[in-house]
Amino acid sequence: MLVTGGAGYIGSHAAKALSRAGYRVVVFDNLVAGHREAVRYGELVEGDIADTGAVRAALKRTGAFAVMHFAAFLDVGESVRDPLRYYRNNVVGALGVLEAMVAESVGYFVFSSTCATYGEPIETPIAETQPQKPITAYGESKLAIERALPYVERAHGLRSVALRYFNAAGADPDGEMGEDHTPEIHLIPRAIQAATGAAELQVFGDDYPTPDGTCLRDYVHVTDLGDAHVKALEAMVETGTSSAYNLGTGHPHSVREVIDTVARMAGRPVPWTLAPRRPGDPAVLYATPHKAQAELRWTPRFPDLDSIVRTAWEWHRTHPRGYATR
Repeated sequence: MLVTGGAGYIGSHAAKALSRAGYRVVVFDNLVAGHREAVRYGELVEGDIADTGAVRAALKRTGAFAVMHFAAFLDVGESVRDPLRYYRNNVVGALGVLEAMVAESVGYFVFSSTCATYGEPIETPIAETQPQKPITAYGESKLAIERALPYVERAHGLRSVALRYFNAAGADPDGEMGEDHTPEIHLIPRAIQAATGAAELQVFGDDYPTPDGTCLRDYVHVTDLGDAHVKALEAMVETGTSSAYNLGTGHPHSVREVIDTVARMAGRPVPWTLAPRRPGDPAVLYATPHKAQAELRWTPRFPDLDSIVRTAWEWHRTHPRGYATR
């Protein structure tokens, strides 16, 4: 099993889930955003997905029968400022991985997609049948690959599953892995950093049409995401059918709720300042997870905000400098 981007946040947790399920894991990562220390399950092969020859060589040497693809840029705001960077890596890079798979007759592809492919939702909660109309280059870059996959399957027989995450959060409950981005862009670690005085926290808008004026999001534990990848792979192999699934809890929480939960876990206030809305931020995003629950038999083990924040707090408490902590 080749895991591209497996030294990153979600990829490293998926590698652990795969390893515990009995798969031999090989991580393929250029370590631009990932961390060597995060590769605790499986061998690390350093390489860039832009180098199709290197991906082919890794597939050939390891005899991988499937690829889980996590190697993508993920900062929505940055994608608005620098869309070409996102198309080059997230689209061209992913197509190179698919080319390498076809050349090496690797038949199964699990794709790390995103709820950002839906854009401004027509209704909430969001089901897989809702039209995909991204409003950022990040969402467009992921949707471009989703749209390519049926044509690749028709031409080459490559089966695929696209997993549309909502807000990945939390950390490995065993304390082995966690979230370490530079710069950190996600709300929960930013709130934790603010609570400890390590960084400032901005709230981007408090005038949304929501109960407290701040955005509502569906936070899903990263360990649950890892488990969902294993279940999606196994369902695809068993049925021979390609599909797409939302991965979320179906229960949204506001920015203020997250801040209050972090303050309670930390036992101290979380200072924050108000900033203007960000481009590409819908007011409400949360999933209908019923398809994944029914077809994959996937049920989050950490469905509540408290358990998500608690694992994140423990990771950052014991790793104040992320993976650089000694």
